[in-house]
Amino acid sequence: MEFTAPEIDWLLVSPLLAVFAAALVGIAVEAFTPRSLRRPVQAGITAVGLLTALVLTVVVALELPSQGGGAAHGDVTLAGAVVVDGPAVFLWGLLAVVAVGGLALFTERRVDAGLPVFAGQASVPPGADLGGGPGIGTGGAGEATGDGGAPASYDRWEHTEVYPLLTFAVAGMMLFAAAGDLLTMFVALEILSLPLYLLCGLGRRRRLLSQESAMKYFLLGAFSSGFFVYGAALLYGYSGTLSLAGIAAAVGAGGGPTVLLLAGVALVMVALLFKVGAVPFHAWTPDVYQGAPTPVTAFMAAATKIAAFGAVLRFLYVAVGDARWDWAPLVWVVAILTMLGGVVLAVGQSDIKRLLAYSSIAHTGFLLTGVLGLQGAGELGVDQVSSLQAVLFYLATYGVATVGIFAVTTLVRDAGGEASGVDRWSGVGRTSPLVAGAFAVFLLSLAGIPLTSGFVAKWSVFASAAGAGAWPVVAVAITSSIVAVYFYVRHIVTMFFADPPADPPAVVSPSPATSVTIGVALLATVVLGVVPGPLLELAGDAGSFLR
Repeated sequence: MEFTAPEIDWLLVSPLLAVFAAALVGIAVEAFTPRSLRRPVQAGITAVGLLTALVLTVVVALELPSQGGGAAHGDVTLAGAVVVDGPAVFLWGLLAVVAVGGLALFTERRVDAGLPVFAGQASVPPGADLGGGPGIGTGGAGEATGDGGAPASYDRWEHTEVYPLLTFAVAGMMLFAAAGDLLTMFVALEILSLPLYLLCGLGRRRRLLSQESAMKYFLLGAFSSGFFVYGAALLYGYSGTLSLAGIAAAVGAGGGPTVLLLAGVALVMVALLFKVGAVPFHAWTPDVYQGAPTPVTAFMAAATKIAAFGAVLRFLYVAVGDARWDWAPLVWVVAILTMLGGVVLAVGQSDIKRLLAYSSIAHTGFLLTGVLGLQGAGELGVDQVSSLQAVLFYLATYGVATVGIFAVTTLVRDAGGEASGVDRWSGVGRTSPLVAGAFAVFLLSLAGIPLTSGFVAKWSVFASAAGAGAWPVVAVAITSSIVAVYFYVRHIVTMFFADPPADPPAVVSPSPATSVTIGVALLATVVLGVVPGPLLELAGDAGSFLR
């Protein structure tokens, strides 16, 4: 039988290729470039790759053909494995922006006396005696680095492999959001996950905590991948195909045993809900957020949620959209549990990164509330925001605010590194009002206070879900938002009105790259709260998913 090569539209997949190319070049650089030159070269290659992908994403967005009478835009390429439509391109652009912010935090060296964020040698076990100096210990506040007889000072070594790992993770995320079949989606899931497992374990400080977080993330992530494969196998047994469009056709025709469909959807959703950190699949989130290096936490918290929700939307809306009333009750229950679990557990947190982790879980529930607003174009009222439009806008505002708030977290430091205890931030608003003010704005946005982007985002997803009849979930979402205001405002009160501790932490000046990242995130958070129309319209212009 003669083999027919699939047709490939190279322009459509050019953003993906740019990121993959940057990752591959980064591997070559790691092998052939002297250690002293690796960091600037790797950072430059990563920046060029991400910015090139962002520019190409804009070009692709302008060239997308209209489909279905203008209801959707884009095309299918690589034999149906990749679907480059309006929502995918929107998510690609958002991922590129968030990744540039994450890259800026990866390059930070000023906040910790010129030392890198990442460990010099990942193979060094926690507690190893590497000599004096502040450093590497067993995970406590005063861990020690030092050279320990190494040929060069361990303090100045750095894992420059983090840059191609970042780029590979971004490439996997972009493919994850545009996958046209379950096999491609699984491959993308592994491409984005494996680099994150490694990055979480490369913290220079608190080595034991960092490596513990990586191990937990890896074990639970591998477990969830098994659920995905099993679910995909059941859906193949139901429909005879792994294509999302083929599964949709089988669902519409009503063919195959219903038990295979329901079980397959449930198992695939377990894996996807794990990646977004939904209850009861959230156990990894607080430990990984706390233990991973904060730049990794910032990138992972924003970018992974964007990519994973892109996959959730594509799977539910494209593959099993016609079986909405079969999977909607599952999402109802998970959304309610996620919102309540996130806000209730966040109330008692004394560590800022764990507080933000449980906040992230609650926001996952809010996003799932928006997912429930699935309606046909003819069912939408005048000026009503569609569920897809609302979720895309929410992901944009949440991603930017998340990168910004974790970037600010790195600036308040004591002898053990970052001052992660909530009580350690007492009085920061008096000594460093700009830093505390920026942190307060991000907190208010996460709380959904008016005149911030978070308010418009919550309003849009709640209105979409209410329009689809999910009033009980919206009621829980509003109640959870009110509860969440308490722990956000409590931290603001701590910063501005509580007396500082006897040994207050220092607020350091970051590098220009981190400063720009915080400034841009802060500006976007305020502007999108006051003038949200352009971004909402852009999300609406993306159209619907292609089948």
